Amino acid sequence: MAENLRNREFIGQGLNWPLQLNAQGSIALTQGENEIDQSIRIILETSPGERVMRPEFGCRVWELMFAPRNAVTEAQLIDFVESALRMWEPRIDVSAVNILRNTGYDDNAIVAEIRYTVKNTHDERSIVYPFYIVDEPPA
Repeated sequence: MAENLRNREFIGQGLNWPLQLNAQGSIALTQGENEIDQSIRIILETSPGERVMRPEFGCRVWELMFAPRNAVTEAQLIDFVESALRMWEPRIDVSAVNILRNTGYDDNAIVAEIRYTVKNTHDERSIVYPFYIVDEPPA
């Protein structure tokens, strides 16, 4: 029981994103592993420079918005995702970022599977996240 409480304290809690109200009319909170999943998504969805008081926060993957869809772009995407999560989400260890093929997403999506371990609980988890790019036609 004490171990479970320590793990919850390590993971913490935060505002649910997107913002929602709970049954009592207060802003809903999220906690546990769900809080980490939401934190990862917030990091990936934020472009550096977007937050005024924390301009370095976010993931550089948005620099690839109009990059050609090829192996170089996919390698850069993997590097940007790994770097951002290592920098901004200290509660996890990223074990792999893999590009998935034939996922059923739009052709303009590069779909990444992000595999990670929650440090305090050693819980292995993954998120599948689509990054939408607009592949410019060759000039």
